[in-house]
Amino acid sequence: MDCLHHCSVNLIKAHPVLNCYVLRGRPNVVKQITSRFITHDTRIGRFPIYKIEMKRAASPISTATLRVKRPRVKAPEYHLTPSIRDESGEIIWPAPNNQIECARDFILECVSAKKKTLIVPDKDADGLSSGAILQKTLILLGLEPNLISAHLLQKGTNLHDESERAAMAVYKPDYIFILDQGSRQSPPVIDTPHKALIIDHHWALEDDFPKGSHRVTACHSPPVATSSLLTYHICNELHPEVQRSCDWLCVLGTHGDLGNSLKWEPPFPDMQATFKTYTKSAINEAVSLINAPRRTATYDVPAAWAALTATDSPKDLRQNSTLLAARAEVNAEVERCARAAPKFSGDGKIAVIRVNSAAQVHPVIATRWAGHLESPKLHVVLVANEGYLPGMVNFSCRIPRSARERDPPVNIIEILQDIVARAPDPTLRERLGESYARGHKEASGGIVPKAEFEEILEILEIGKKPANSSSPKKAKGARLKQSNTLTNYFSKQTA
Repeated sequence: MDCLHHCSVNLIKAHPVLNCYVLRGRPNVVKQITSRFITHDTRIGRFPIYKIEMKRAASPISTATLRVKRPRVKAPEYHLTPSIRDESGEIIWPAPNNQIECARDFILECVSAKKKTLIVPDKDADGLSSGAILQKTLILLGLEPNLISAHLLQKGTNLHDESERAAMAVYKPDYIFILDQGSRQSPPVIDTPHKALIIDHHWALEDDFPKGSHRVTACHSPPVATSSLLTYHICNELHPEVQRSCDWLCVLGTHGDLGNSLKWEPPFPDMQATFKTYTKSAINEAVSLINAPRRTATYDVPAAWAALTATDSPKDLRQNSTLLAARAEVNAEVERCARAAPKFSGDGKIAVIRVNSAAQVHPVIATRWAGHLESPKLHVVLVANEGYLPGMVNFSCRIPRSARERDPPVNIIEILQDIVARAPDPTLRERLGESYARGHKEASGGIVPKAEFEEILEILEIGKKPANSSSPKKAKGARLKQSNTLTNYFSKQTA
């Protein structure tokens, strides 16, 4: 056991460790270790310190084998997106001035008419905030609250479905406000006589609106404003109390769509006073609470609308038990579904994650993966949910962080349209329906039948490696041998 006196690792007393090997009847292990190292002891004060050094220097690590951490791609600041200017050099923002003035005249006419008014906001934080801003403005201007109704669409439907058109007609409205619903060419909002105003920011062409409706849209005025910000901009000039009562709703809806890292710098309005009154943390927490009910399996959008329109401060929403329970349910479902691994298209440009949930978690998971996946080829992250609606696939697409500064910019709607254009069956586009490739160029998606979605995956060649892949192929039947084992490590003779 004399060898034990010299067997310790640098400045660590290894004497008890080697002693343990000997006591267990394994002196050969001690012999092998001491044969490979030069040992000596020193003393610090009255404490013996045992040091050990390798007899030969370890081979230097090749810098080629080190993984160099790539710098995180910094997304461009949204407010710096170049704006379009008119003939006089003024920026056209948040929407064309003639559309904004038309919307203001429509609101004032509605109030003066004192007739039944229907508000139809979208289900998310942006849409509900838009509706709340408009409702508060109408009341401030003098329209009696009992003349105002709100209609919230059912799960899986859109404004143009016949079931929703019939449901809106039940209110017998004279004036209808459609907020943040997206739009397309369609018959009038309802069949009975009415006047309608569309306030929106989703991508649309000049004639992509219900017949006979008025519209104001931000989709052609970059940086594209949210519907809540556009509604706030329109209403703020109509009554002096709008700013005090609705500014936090504007921020809540805008952060819901554009994220809480948005910088409120020109052309966006200065909201410093708003953040001093309510704090960013309170508003951002309110965003998650208002978004939660519509993501649950029960699709409880009425709870979010009731909570938002009943309060004057985002802080009050923190105490709403219904909203808190909905958020907990959604968070748990997101964590369950987020474990699904992505598969890539044959060209590596599209990552597809498939989940199965009755909750609307696919947009959240798409946003999460878009912040993590990085590849010089990757253009789109697509999350498909096969459990949200019977027989259908709801999918959401986002641009990954690594692709946000591409030139030309990634356009998800064009990419989705190009996929269908490559289909061997020319009837695929018609079979996909009108809810395919809707939304924004940066955040799109759709609702399509399951069989047609499988056709899309076949076109993309999901999971299929490119033919020119450089990955070496293993010989058939060949067995890999491990070159370094525990046995031969201790049996090697040192120089």
